[in-house]
Amino acid sequence: MSKIQLPRPRAILFDWDNTLVDTWPCIGRATNITLEAMGHKPWTDEEVRVRVAGSLRDTFPKIYGERWEEAREVYYKAFEKVHLEMLTPAPCAEDILREIAGKGVYLGVVSNKTGKYLRAEADHLGWTGLFGRLIGAQDAARDKPAPDPIHLALHPSGVVAGRDVWFVGDAPIDVVCGQGAGCSTVFVGVPPSVTAENGGVPDAVVADCKALAALVRSRM
Repeated sequence: MSKIQLPRPRAILFDWDNTLVDTWPCIGRATNITLEAMGHKPWTDEEVRVRVAGSLRDTFPKIYGERWEEAREVYYKAFEKVHLEMLTPAPCAEDILREIAGKGVYLGVVSNKTGKYLRAEADHLGWTGLFGRLIGAQDAARDKPAPDPIHLALHPSGVVAGRDVWFVGDAPIDVVCGQGAGCSTVFVGVPPSVTAENGGVPDAVVADCKALAALVRSRM
């Protein structure tokens, strides 16, 4: 449901993890390997989903303090072993990406996954050519929720961030990022209650990729 009428998109930027692909099992495994290696108790699936929305360089110092760089190496080692074999596209994701690209809409990705892993996963799925640019953590001066990655992702298109750019994601951090750049925001899934910490209300909420496809068609 939209709170306002969304404009026809000139560009659509997507979050990656758990918007276009299902990576919670992999993220959870690598996170808990790291927590236990660093002497912390493992997290539940729900705790992982809440606590890892930010980029590693923003979240690890808060979790591990002065040992965050040591924890980073443990996490990367665990993640690299399984992230491609455990990667699962969201249902209908590839179909909608190809449909939107076929309508001449510029596509990009803005993720807080480390850039080299993001691009390796897109290559693995054969999706790289669908996007003008895939921006991950540490590719821009600041990571989400800062708007810097949005501007970097749009740069090859010549499209300037504004209401005719949609930012699509599954977490409050995506709404904050999109709104910070002046974009329209589309939330995939069930958004949590709005608080001062997690940002504003998205312009539209859709249940899944199939519903997103219907929303895009209604604006084309």
